[in-house]
Amino acid sequence: MKNVEIRVQDLVDKLRIKDYRITPQRLAILKTLASTRAHPSVEQIFDKVKVDFPTTSIATVYKTVSLLKDMGELIEFSFGEGSNHYDGRSAVPHPHFICTSCRKIEDIDVPDLEMITEKLAEKENYQITAFQLNFYGKCPDCNR
Repeated sequence: MKNVEIRVQDLVDKLRIKDYRITPQRLAILKTLASTRAHPSVEQIFDKVKVDFPTTSIATVYKTVSLLKDMGELIEFSFGEGSNHYDGRSAVPHPHFICTSCRKIEDIDVPDLEMITEKLAEKENYQITAFQLNFYGKCPDCNR
């Protein structure tokens, strides 16, 4: 819970630096993005936020997600059809597993990933500023 609070405050600070207002609805959107491991779509964020803020428009959610994406504070997943999904828990690149059946997205741990990227940068003299590492297949639920 402490990490969620820190992440939300970080996002609030970054939005304020750019002179964006922090409305109760926008704060609820930030909390939803920072606290969920589910990698929600805009529609799913909207459904969650409107429970406490019924006058929130989906346009508010789209605008906030777009701002955060433009600021590099979200990781976006596109499936080509339907809604995109977002990871707002961390803007730091990290690997994901994406189920090709149910489209569930999960953060996964890849041992030595940091060491691998450092070695690649060192050996080949690359300056790595970002990466995207996604594994695709069937999750345990769909595999049954």
